[in-house]
Amino acid sequence: MSETGGYERFFPYDQPYENQGEAMDRIYNSLTRGQDVLFEGACGTGKTLSSLVPALEVAREQGKTVVITTNVHQQMRQFVAEARAITREEPIRAVVFKGKGSMCHIDVGYEECQTLRDNTRALVDAERDKRQLEVRQRELLAESQEGDGGATDARSAVMDELESIDEQLTDLEETNTCEYYYNNLLEETDDFFAWLFEDVRTPDEIYAYAEREGFCGYELLKEGIEGVDLVVCNYHHLLDSGIREQFFRWLGRDPEDVIAVFDEAHNVEDAAREHATRTCSERTFESALDELAETDDPRSEDGANVLSAFHRALVDTYEESFGFGERNQLGDQWEDVPIANENRRDDLTLAFLKQYSGQGIDADLEAAMALGQKLDEQYEEAYREGESATRTECQTLQAAAFVSAWMAEGGNEGLYPVVSVTRDAGTDEVYGRAELYTCLPRQVTGQLFEEVSATVLMSATLQPFDVTENVLGLENPVTMAYGLQFPEQNRRTFAVETPPLFASDRDDPQLQETVTETIYDAVRMTPGNTLVFFPNYGEASRYADRLERRYDGTVYLDEPGTSVEDLRRRFTADDDAVLCTSLWGTLAEGVSFDGDDARSVLVVGVPYPHLDDRAEAVQEAYDAAFEGTNTGWRYAVEIPTIRKTRQALGRVLRSPEDIGVRALLDRRYAREAKADLGKYSVNGSFPHEEREELIDIEPSKLKFAMLNFYAGHDRYDGDPPAP
Repeated sequence: MSETGGYERFFPYDQPYENQGEAMDRIYNSLTRGQDVLFEGACGTGKTLSSLVPALEVAREQGKTVVITTNVHQQMRQFVAEARAITREEPIRAVVFKGKGSMCHIDVGYEECQTLRDNTRALVDAERDKRQLEVRQRELLAESQEGDGGATDARSAVMDELESIDEQLTDLEETNTCEYYYNNLLEETDDFFAWLFEDVRTPDEIYAYAEREGFCGYELLKEGIEGVDLVVCNYHHLLDSGIREQFFRWLGRDPEDVIAVFDEAHNVEDAAREHATRTCSERTFESALDELAETDDPRSEDGANVLSAFHRALVDTYEESFGFGERNQLGDQWEDVPIANENRRDDLTLAFLKQYSGQGIDADLEAAMALGQKLDEQYEEAYREGESATRTECQTLQAAAFVSAWMAEGGNEGLYPVVSVTRDAGTDEVYGRAELYTCLPRQVTGQLFEEVSATVLMSATLQPFDVTENVLGLENPVTMAYGLQFPEQNRRTFAVETPPLFASDRDDPQLQETVTETIYDAVRMTPGNTLVFFPNYGEASRYADRLERRYDGTVYLDEPGTSVEDLRRRFTADDDAVLCTSLWGTLAEGVSFDGDDARSVLVVGVPYPHLDDRAEAVQEAYDAAFEGTNTGWRYAVEIPTIRKTRQALGRVLRSPEDIGVRALLDRRYAREAKADLGKYSVNGSFPHEEREELIDIEPSKLKFAMLNFYAGHDRYDGDPPAP
């Protein structure tokens, strides 16, 4: 590339991919103006460098820091590789940041860690003061021995201070402290930071170095990230408002001095929803009531009054929901109990109001909160002083804060109150929880996008852009999309006109036979492994069983609770295997099947998610927020499903040399389906360039089309299979 002194200096390779140069230029101009960018790019587009290179240049020019974030481990490794390549060309200070839990050498929680830090720092400060006083008293002793009377009086005062410091040290030595953090404060750490910024170090490498030297690597990272050029981190560092505030403080940056890059940005919607949702378990209420019973503070009665009423209401609500025999059938997975009502508060709130009697809910909650804060301070002090081996969490404070939020916000637009119930697999106990589920993620992301300088949201599946804009609360972002750049002759994408696999028709024997035969044909005609995605694990199991009866190769079944990595290893080591899995499982995105790992990929049916009451609530929230016909269904169900489908199709064809077939088995995908399927057709939900590649084909002809394609590329080892 030409030496222009601009963002090209951060590009680590000889030449960009096709369209990569244009993408970098557009992103650079957008970030310079402080605009947000929605960037869709298929595999091979080079999305990471297309975003990172111009972001680093703008940050260098404007004195900002780039934060690139993902929720996919494989992408985190990719970021590290790209950052290492960049720093070979143009030195940057980069840090890969993970949560404290994965980097702590003594495995303590956040609150405990905070106390240990405070105690350790107090101990180090006291030891330093003692050393300084000892030096001073020796100086004064020498002066007094030479006849300086004033030095004698001064030394007496210093000796008094030393005695006080010794008493303080005796107390501090009995408290809980952290040896690793102690070494951070006392030992020379220049070598660590020189090592850290020689290259881009992974959290595992930092942990190993710190463990070897006896340091706390997490605290050293916090100390060292101020003013760095690039930080690689997880979503929660940006999506959780409390963590984000601390994180930016460690960076030494105001929000407007941060350029945020989100990878796999089609996942931001669900991640934001998850971070904003509040829950409180029945067990938390029980622990809070036990805590209050052991307290002689007069406020404990008021606190117990309001929390016990909410606890009873919670139990009554889920118990009354059980039909005949349903309680005994309950498993160890959380199951929702719908409680929301139209035009009035939810059933749990109504039950709580019926249960409660006293001076007033607000007054009782205020008393519970105040007492909870006092108890929390006592627990903190006990841990600090070494009276407790662990830092106790105040259950009263947690329960009271939740009930306050429930009463104040439970009726707000975009929040869905719900009760869930489960069975403890160990004790067989049935217990419940209350939850304020966030339906509108823009309530989280909108504030973030307003605060930071600019953002780039990149993914292979962000279209339609208007939906992404509305759902996440973006204002007039720049949009760009680049399709698959690999040779088109190396792939075929079929819309196979099997009967529509509506949920109500899935048990039809004739439909099952047609689908099985079509999958079987595709698997036989594939010179290598075949990936098959289904609407759920149940359907995957059904067709895995049917395939095993007629296919000579190995049929692998992905099931909940099994090791996906182990399954993937065994599958990719095979030659003519088929792997059946759910589209909503972990293999549908963030996992590559390169070259011979998988040659064909099939998506069977239109894999809409299970439409429970939460999904209905999200649809209703979108309908209300955007006031469009069928907006809720489109935003909450259809578009996320098509994005998932597109992600699944992208598991194969990962390089320009790859050759493969992608097939969608359901007539709803076909171009001609609109004429007779109307609103059930999903062909129009795909981006234009992908629709253009879809070839409508009858099920019986798929095997011939695949045979011709693979034979034309000389993919078969020996004679091709007979159709």
